[in-house]
Amino acid sequence: MSPVTEFANRQYPDTVVLFDVDGTLTPARNFVSKEMKDTLAKLRTKVAIGFVGGSDLVKQYEQLGSTILEDFDFCFAENGLTAYRLGEKLASQSFIEWIGDEEYNKLVNFVLRYIADMDIPKKRGTFIEFRNGMINISPIGRNCSREERNEFEKYDLARGLRKNFVEALKAEFSHLALTFSIGGQISFDVFPTGWDKTYCLRYLKPDGFKKIHFFGDKTFKGGNDYEIYSDPSVIGHAVTCPEDTIRILGELFP
Repeated sequence: MSPVTEFANRQYPDTVVLFDVDGTLTPARNFVSKEMKDTLAKLRTKVAIGFVGGSDLVKQYEQLGSTILEDFDFCFAENGLTAYRLGEKLASQSFIEWIGDEEYNKLVNFVLRYIADMDIPKKRGTFIEFRNGMINISPIGRNCSREERNEFEKYDLARGLRKNFVEALKAEFSHLALTFSIGGQISFDVFPTGWDKTYCLRYLKPDGFKKIHFFGDKTFKGGNDYEIYSDPSVIGHAVTCPEDTIRILGELFP
Protein backbone atom coordinates (compact mmCIF):
# COMPACT_ATOMS: atom_id res chain seq x y z
CA MET A 1 0.00 0.00 0.00
CA SER A 2 1.43 3.39 -0.94
CA PRO A 3 1.98 6.07 1.71
CA VAL A 4 -0.52 8.36 0.00
CA THR A 5 -3.23 5.68 0.26
CA GLU A 6 -2.44 4.96 3.91
CA PHE A 7 -3.28 8.50 5.00
CA ALA A 8 -5.76 9.32 2.23
CA ASN A 9 -8.78 8.83 4.50
CA ARG A 10 -7.70 11.69 6.78
CA GLN A 11 -9.34 15.07 6.34
CA TYR A 12 -5.90 16.60 5.74
CA PRO A 13 -3.80 13.73 4.32
CA ASP A 14 -0.75 15.96 3.74
CA THR A 15 -0.51 17.07 7.40
CA VAL A 16 1.18 15.43 10.39
CA VAL A 17 1.09 16.68 13.98
CA LEU A 18 3.91 15.69 16.35
CA PHE A 19 3.90 16.06 20.13
CA ASP A 20 6.44 16.15 22.90
CA VAL A 21 5.24 13.96 25.81
CA ASP A 22 6.15 15.45 29.23
CA GLY A 23 4.32 18.72 29.83
CA THR A 24 2.64 18.56 26.41
CA LEU A 25 0.54 15.39 26.25
CA THR A 26 0.88 14.51 29.94
CA PRO A 27 1.89 16.23 33.19
CA ALA A 28 5.58 15.57 33.88
CA ARG A 29 6.16 11.80 34.33
CA ASN A 30 2.42 11.30 34.75
CA PHE A 31 -0.25 9.38 32.83
CA VAL A 32 -2.18 10.77 29.88
CA SER A 33 -5.73 11.91 30.68
CA LYS A 34 -8.87 10.51 29.08
CA GLU A 35 -9.59 13.97 27.69
CA MET A 36 -6.23 14.01 25.91
CA LYS A 37 -6.68 10.48 24.55
CA ASP A 38 -10.11 11.40 23.21
CA THR A 39 -8.70 14.60 21.69
CA LEU A 40 -5.93 12.66 19.92
CA ALA A 41 -8.32 10.00 18.63
CA LYS A 42 -10.52 12.73 17.12
CA LEU A 43 -7.47 14.52 15.70
CA ARG A 44 -6.28 11.30 14.05
CA THR A 45 -9.37 11.28 11.82
CA LYS A 46 -8.15 14.60 10.41
CA VAL A 47 -4.34 14.30 10.27
CA ALA A 48 -1.51 11.85 10.91
CA ILE A 49 -0.24 12.06 14.50
CA GLY A 50 2.92 11.07 16.32
CA PHE A 51 4.86 11.64 19.51
CA VAL A 52 8.56 12.41 19.81
CA GLY A 53 10.02 12.08 23.29
CA GLY A 54 13.49 11.95 24.76
CA SER A 55 12.73 8.98 27.00
CA ASP A 56 12.89 5.35 25.92
CA LEU A 57 9.84 3.43 24.72
CA VAL A 58 9.24 1.83 28.13
CA LYS A 59 8.61 5.25 29.68
CA GLN A 60 6.35 6.22 26.78
CA TYR A 61 4.24 3.14 27.51
CA GLU A 62 4.09 4.17 31.18
CA GLN A 63 2.76 7.62 30.31
CA LEU A 64 0.74 7.11 27.13
CA GLY A 65 -0.60 3.59 27.71
CA SER A 66 -0.02 0.09 26.38
CA THR A 67 -1.58 0.74 22.96
CA ILE A 68 0.68 3.55 21.71
CA LEU A 69 1.73 1.63 18.59
CA GLU A 70 -1.95 1.48 17.63
CA ASP A 71 -2.93 4.95 18.88
CA PHE A 72 -0.25 6.89 16.97
CA ASP A 73 0.83 6.76 13.33
CA PHE A 74 4.41 7.61 14.33
CA CYS A 75 6.09 6.68 17.62
CA PHE A 76 9.48 8.32 18.14
CA ALA A 77 11.22 7.40 21.39
CA GLU A 78 14.67 8.80 22.24
CA ASN A 79 14.15 11.64 19.73
CA GLY A 80 13.46 9.11 16.97
CA LEU A 81 16.49 6.89 17.56
CA THR A 82 13.85 4.25 18.24
CA ALA A 83 11.10 4.76 15.67
CA TYR A 84 7.84 3.13 14.62
CA ARG A 85 5.60 3.89 11.65
CA LEU A 86 2.10 2.40 11.69
CA GLY A 87 3.25 -0.15 14.26
CA GLU A 88 6.32 -1.30 12.33
CA LYS A 89 9.80 -0.68 13.75
CA LEU A 90 12.23 1.39 11.70
CA ALA A 91 16.05 1.56 11.86
CA SER A 92 17.70 2.53 15.17
CA GLN A 93 21.02 4.08 16.22
CA SER A 94 23.37 3.45 19.16
CA PHE A 95 25.06 6.14 21.27
CA ILE A 96 27.67 3.75 22.65
CA GLU A 97 28.75 2.66 19.16
CA TRP A 98 29.08 6.31 18.16
CA ILE A 99 31.14 7.51 21.15
CA GLY A 100 33.15 4.35 21.93
CA ASP A 101 33.82 2.85 25.36
CA GLU A 102 36.94 4.91 26.13
CA GLU A 103 35.26 8.31 25.74
CA TYR A 104 32.05 7.01 27.29
CA ASN A 105 33.89 5.94 30.46
CA LYS A 106 35.58 9.36 30.70
CA LEU A 107 32.17 11.02 30.38
CA VAL A 108 30.58 8.84 33.06
CA ASN A 109 33.49 9.31 35.47
CA PHE A 110 33.34 13.09 35.07
CA VAL A 111 29.57 13.13 35.64
CA LEU A 112 29.73 11.00 38.79
CA ARG A 113 32.55 13.12 40.27
CA TYR A 114 30.65 16.32 39.50
CA ILE A 115 27.45 15.03 41.12
CA ALA A 116 29.41 13.83 44.16
CA ASP A 117 30.62 17.41 44.71
CA MET A 118 27.20 19.03 44.18
CA ASP A 119 25.65 20.62 47.25
CA ILE A 120 21.97 19.74 46.92
CA PRO A 121 19.51 18.85 49.72
CA LYS A 122 18.71 15.33 48.47
CA LYS A 123 20.32 12.69 46.28
CA ARG A 124 18.60 9.45 45.44
CA GLY A 125 19.64 6.95 42.76
CA THR A 126 20.11 6.42 39.02
CA PHE A 127 22.12 9.55 38.32
CA ILE A 128 22.98 8.32 34.81
CA GLU A 129 20.46 6.45 32.71
CA PHE A 130 21.89 4.85 29.58
CA ARG A 131 19.53 4.78 26.62
CA ASN A 132 19.93 3.56 23.09
CA GLY A 133 20.60 6.95 21.53
CA MET A 134 21.73 9.08 24.48
CA ILE A 135 22.42 9.26 28.19
CA ASN A 136 20.18 11.05 30.65
CA ILE A 137 21.86 12.75 33.63
CA SER A 138 20.00 13.66 36.82
CA PRO A 139 21.76 15.41 39.75
CA ILE A 140 19.09 14.28 42.23
CA GLY A 141 18.69 10.84 40.61
CA ARG A 142 15.73 9.45 38.69
CA ASN A 143 14.62 7.35 41.67
CA CYS A 144 13.35 10.43 43.50
CA SER A 145 9.68 10.68 44.47
CA ARG A 146 7.24 13.03 42.75
CA GLU A 147 7.42 15.42 45.70
CA GLU A 148 11.23 15.37 45.61
CA ARG A 149 11.10 15.92 41.85
CA ASN A 150 9.01 19.06 42.33
CA GLU A 151 11.30 20.29 45.10
CA PHE A 152 14.40 19.83 42.96
CA GLU A 153 12.85 21.66 40.01
CA LYS A 154 12.27 24.75 42.16
CA TYR A 155 15.77 24.47 43.68
CA ASP A 156 17.31 24.13 40.21
CA LEU A 157 15.36 27.04 38.73
CA ALA A 158 16.63 29.30 41.51
CA ARG A 159 20.27 28.21 41.25
CA GLY A 160 20.81 27.03 37.66
CA LEU A 161 22.32 23.70 38.72
CA ARG A 162 21.62 21.85 35.47
CA LYS A 163 22.67 24.86 33.39
CA ASN A 164 26.03 25.05 35.17
CA PHE A 165 26.48 21.27 34.91
CA VAL A 166 25.96 21.46 31.15
CA GLU A 167 28.49 24.28 30.81
CA ALA A 168 31.09 22.22 32.71
CA LEU A 169 30.50 19.25 30.40
CA LYS A 170 30.74 21.42 27.29
CA ALA A 171 34.12 22.69 28.45
CA GLU A 172 35.46 19.27 29.41
CA PHE A 173 34.29 17.45 26.27
CA SER A 174 34.60 20.21 23.68
CA HIS A 175 36.48 17.78 21.40
CA LEU A 176 33.32 15.70 20.96
CA ALA A 177 30.32 16.72 18.84
CA LEU A 178 27.86 16.41 21.71
CA THR A 179 24.61 18.25 22.37
CA PHE A 180 23.33 18.84 25.91
CA SER A 181 19.60 19.39 26.23
CA ILE A 182 17.73 20.30 29.40
CA GLY A 183 14.24 18.81 29.61
CA GLY A 184 11.69 17.76 32.20
CA GLN A 185 12.12 18.64 35.87
CA ILE A 186 15.24 16.85 37.09
CA SER A 187 17.61 15.94 34.26
CA PHE A 188 19.23 16.70 30.92
CA ASP A 189 20.10 14.59 27.88
CA VAL A 190 23.49 14.11 26.21
CA PHE A 191 23.62 12.89 22.62
CA PRO A 192 25.57 13.33 19.37
CA THR A 193 24.93 16.66 17.68
CA GLY A 194 22.11 16.20 15.18
CA TRP A 195 20.47 13.48 17.24
CA ASP A 196 17.99 15.94 18.76
CA LYS A 197 14.25 15.76 18.02
CA THR A 198 14.81 16.88 14.43
CA TYR A 199 16.26 13.38 13.91
CA CYS A 200 12.71 12.01 13.61
CA LEU A 201 11.88 14.26 10.65
CA ARG A 202 13.80 11.98 8.26
CA TYR A 203 11.15 9.32 8.80
CA LEU A 204 8.38 11.65 7.61
CA LYS A 205 9.92 12.46 4.23
CA PRO A 206 8.79 9.30 2.39
CA ASP A 207 5.15 10.16 3.12
CA GLY A 208 5.50 13.58 1.51
CA PHE A 209 3.78 15.61 4.21
CA LYS A 210 3.46 19.27 3.25
CA LYS A 211 2.72 20.49 6.79
CA ILE A 212 4.47 19.29 9.93
CA HIS A 213 3.17 20.71 13.21
CA PHE A 214 5.03 20.24 16.50
CA PHE A 215 3.78 20.90 20.04
CA GLY A 216 6.25 21.19 22.92
CA ASP A 217 6.77 22.91 26.27
CA LYS A 218 10.60 23.16 26.32
CA THR A 219 10.88 25.29 23.17
CA PHE A 220 13.38 27.81 24.58
CA LYS A 221 17.03 27.67 23.49
CA GLY A 222 18.68 24.86 25.43
CA GLY A 223 15.36 23.08 25.94
CA ASN A 224 14.90 19.67 24.37
CA ASP A 225 12.12 20.89 22.07
CA TYR A 226 14.01 23.90 20.72
CA GLU A 227 15.62 22.36 17.63
CA ILE A 228 12.49 20.81 16.18
CA TYR A 229 10.30 23.75 17.25
CA SER A 230 12.56 26.18 15.36
CA ASP A 231 13.25 23.95 12.34
CA PRO A 232 12.24 25.79 9.14
CA SER A 233 10.25 22.80 7.88
CA VAL A 234 8.14 22.68 11.06
CA ILE A 235 5.23 24.80 12.31
CA GLY A 236 6.03 25.08 16.01
CA HIS A 237 3.54 25.55 18.86
CA ALA A 238 4.82 26.36 22.36
CA VAL A 239 2.56 25.12 25.16
CA THR A 240 2.64 25.30 28.95
CA CYS A 241 0.61 22.20 29.84
CA PRO A 242 -1.60 19.45 28.30
CA GLU A 243 -4.68 21.67 28.63
CA ASP A 244 -2.91 24.28 26.52
CA THR A 245 -2.24 21.60 23.86
CA ILE A 246 -5.92 20.65 23.76
CA ARG A 247 -6.97 24.30 23.47
CA ILE A 248 -4.65 25.05 20.52
CA LEU A 249 -5.62 21.83 18.74
CA GLY A 250 -9.26 22.89 19.02
CA GLU A 251 -8.42 26.19 17.36
CA LEU A 252 -6.30 24.65 14.57
CA PHE A 253 -8.43 21.59 13.81
CA PRO A 254 -12.00 22.38 14.95
